[in-house]
Amino acid sequence: MPEAPRVLVATDDAGWHGRRLDAALIARGLKPVTASLRDCRIDLTRPSGIAIPGFEDALSGLPHAVFVRGISGGSLEQITLRLDVLHALQALGVPVFNHGRAIEKSVDKAMTSLLLHRAGIPTPPTWACESREQAQAVVHAEAAAGHELVIKPLFGSQGIGVQRVAGRQLPPPEQFRHAYYLQRFVDTSEAGWHDFRVFVIGREVAAAMIRRGSDWISNVAQGARCEAVPAEGELARLAVDAAAALDMDYAGVDLIRGRDGQLMVVEVNGIPAWRGLQSVCGFDVAQRLVDRLLPKVA
Repeated sequence: MPEAPRVLVATDDAGWHGRRLDAALIARGLKPVTASLRDCRIDLTRPSGIAIPGFEDALSGLPHAVFVRGISGGSLEQITLRLDVLHALQALGVPVFNHGRAIEKSVDKAMTSLLLHRAGIPTPPTWACESREQAQAVVHAEAAAGHELVIKPLFGSQGIGVQRVAGRQLPPPEQFRHAYYLQRFVDTSEAGWHDFRVFVIGREVAAAMIRRGSDWISNVAQGARCEAVPAEGELARLAVDAAAALDMDYAGVDLIRGRDGQLMVVEVNGIPAWRGLQSVCGFDVAQRLVDRLLPKVA
């Protein structure tokens, strides 16, 4: 009996998401193998040029597909090597879900904002630069026009490190690694602090929810409450367009509605969590993801 196709689940911490993925892969006749990208390497003594833990005994030394569930932080060189592995696997014909270039674009908030803007997708006015003088000029100009700003780490998730710019003073430059990513603050307090997460798989919306927070950061990881909302209309259209602009196989798209009623895309997550969404939707999100991956498995 032939061995089940093996899928690399790339993560440093399998946790809840890893367990859900493993169960979904096994249910579809696939064999999950969990490994960290930091333990993979380029090795030109091997036929493929890539060495992956758990695949040393395979004839090609390669998985049938890769599901990227996490890329740990590190130096620029370390992260480059981890992405090199994903790029190499894709070049070797291994389906990578999401592929390395899509992850690169989504993890970089400045590039995400630029691609959304170029695609004509509404997103808050945004500035990104290295110069403190340029950033300070933006802060002064926005304050003079009656706008508040938010500063975010260029690479970050779950609302960690996000700050409102108090008055006209920027935080110390080393706090944000001398890279200023500034975005106009969108006030949702009139309807209670909230934003939307829309989960896109392929070019379709799988589910959507509203996240209600006790303050202006409405991330589930920071205690926001989740409520299902209809995955339709402008909310769905903008989310699908945003995922397409970054060439995502799947994405968690964050949107916010200003006091003027306009919906805007704030972020597009290429390695999104879905635990909060799972708590309010009526289907197995991991199974839906695996079903999207399945036709790509050779």
